[in-house]
This record gives sequence, C-alpha cells and structure tokens, in this order.
Amino acid sequence: MARINVALVGIGNIASAFVQAVEIYKETGTYEGIMNIDLGGYKVTDIEFVAAFDVSERKVGKDLAEAIFEPPNIVPKMWNPRKLGVVVNPGPVLDGVAPHMVDVFRPVNSNVSVGDIVDVLKSSRAEILVNLLPVGSEKASRIYAEAALEAGVSFVNAIPVFIASDPTGYYPSRYKDKNIPLLGDDIKGQIGATILHRTLVSLLHMRGVRVDETYQLNVGGNSDFLNMTVEERLESKRISKTRAVTSILPYGEELEKNGKVRIGPSDYVEFLGNTKVCYIYIKGRSFGGFPVVIDAKLSVDDKSMASAILADAIRVAKKALDYGIGGPIYGPSAFLFKHPPVQAPNDTVAREWFRNFVESGKDIDPKKVKRTEVFGFN
Repeated sequence: MARINVALVGIGNIASAFVQAVEIYKETGTYEGIMNIDLGGYKVTDIEFVAAFDVSERKVGKDLAEAIFEPPNIVPKMWNPRKLGVVVNPGPVLDGVAPHMVDVFRPVNSNVSVGDIVDVLKSSRAEILVNLLPVGSEKASRIYAEAALEAGVSFVNAIPVFIASDPTGYYPSRYKDKNIPLLGDDIKGQIGATILHRTLVSLLHMRGVRVDETYQLNVGGNSDFLNMTVEERLESKRISKTRAVTSILPYGEELEKNGKVRIGPSDYVEFLGNTKVCYIYIKGRSFGGFPVVIDAKLSVDDKSMASAILADAIRVAKKALDYGIGGPIYGPSAFLFKHPPVQAPNDTVAREWFRNFVESGKDIDPKKVKRTEVFGFN
C-alpha cells in the first residue's frame, strides 16, 4: 500500500506522543498497544509526516523531531530522535493562544493566510490534515478547515470545535460538494474518561437501571489542563463530553436540562504532569426503585490515549480517499470521536459502523439511525 502523507496542526503533547509512537513502531517492527494493527490494508507504520504547523517561537523553524520535545511539551522522550526532514511552519495565532497562555506558548508574530497554509499542504503532498490545536481554538480551527478544503486535503478534527458536526451544515456540505473526507469532532481516548463513562452508562441502561444523576471530573497537569482553567474556552468541550455520555440514554437531554449531569475538566494540578485522573459518579434506580451507585477512578497518560485513536482516524481518512468518498464520514466518526455528526446508540453499534466502512466503503445513512437500535427493544 502507498504511504499516508499527514500534516499536523499544533505540535503539542498529543503530537509528541503520536510522532514518537509511529517512529518507534517503524524502528522496532512491533505493534503492541494498537487497537487495529491492520486497518483496511494500512498499518500505523504507513504514516509519513510531511508538514507541521505551530505558533510557538520554540517550535517554528525546527525539525518536527526536535519541536515535539520543546516546552511546554512534557511527554517523556521514548524515541531516540532522528531528523524527519519536516520543518514546523508558522500558523495563524487568532484564538489559538488564550491570554493566560501567552507566556507558556510564546507565539511568534506572523501574518499567515489560508493561502500560505494551502501552499504548504500542496507542496508537501499532504493527504490528511490533523487539527490538534488547544481547546477553545474556534477561529484558528476554521482557518485550517478552509485551507484543507482549498488544498483538497482530508480534515481530521481532533478537538472540540464543531466542524464535522457543524449544526448549520456549512462545513459538512462543502466537504461533501468537493468530495473531501471529513472526520470529527473531539477525539476519544483509547481507554479514556469518555469511553469508560459511556460504557458504564450503557451497561446500566442495558440492565434496566434508570440513571438519575452523574458527573465526570477530570484533573491533569499538562498545558491542555492549564489552558482549560478559563471557563470561556470550555463551552464546546463540555457540550462534546456531555453529549457523548447522555446520547446513550433516551432521556439524556432531560437529565441535562434538569442539571443532573456535569462532565468536563475541573482543575489543573501541575504535579500530575501528563497524567489525567478521572472521577466518575453515577446514581440510578434498579428494580423496585432500589438505589444503585457507581464510583470509579481512572488514571492514564492523557495524550497517548488520544494518539492511539488518532492512528485509526488517519487510516480511515485514507480509506475514504481510496474509496472516493467525501463529506462527513459518519460511522467511523461515531466510533472514534466524542461529538460526531451522528451519535451511535452505543459503542458496539458504533464499532460495527466503523468496521463496515473500512471493509466495504459503505457508510451509514444518518437519517435512518433510530434510538430503538440501542439494544433492539423499546
């Protein structure tokens, strides 16, 4: 199979974990910890990094292999870096750097236009552009979405800005018209807070328990959590994480309206470093109205979790290109992202949508997804 040419936007901790892991797999020939070793004929080792964008003066102008270790990145060095021949290009700052993060990110002054980004994508022969900007980068994300459209490059939106799930249909329709694959939004973790929370809620619902209230509180010590200490940057993130869980329940919107759900980042604890600690609480009623309470704690490396799913999202985008399918890729997005254009009733169904697309190129019809698909009953 041909290689997969990938461009990265935002050379932070996820990019560091992802680049290192891909290069380690190439050098060792092992595939430990990968969800799908062979995905439609493509392996993780088929990924080639051909372009990169960032705004930090510590990273712009450096080889990608060097930039991934620059502050404020704190992912441990697991790979003995060799130059990749990919120089990090400057990107537009806009809202990509919050006021309280200026001293942390140290952005360079640049007047980068959509055209400049398009030129880099075309000259590098990028096929897929991956958005890894900080949470809250609404305007900056849309600049890259526009550039991908103009360059004819598939867009994988790993952050909680609603591009693939744009409620106005603006981006989905334009990517469909140009027959360019679009995946998103807000990537899940391999074994992250959202997938664990969804699994627990799905289990309770399957077993007939009525969920009355739930919360998910996440703390961590990397720049992502520091960025999210400002609530104004969290609106899309909270919506994304909340809907990923409440979409499991037919009465999920009712719980939201009644203030019975609280999900999202809750604090920055510097000494945790790149470790994310998640606390999940669920209270419900079982047969006869008897109470059921679940308290769970999960501790993981925050960015390797996202990187594992990113490896699949990129290969799905490549398969969509191979199949000649453009617009939102519904089934795989439901499996890989927190806020996809169409939520699956549960992750078992989402996985079947994902596998069917990879194997046959047949995606779901979003208009035919029904709530009764949850477990085949009412």
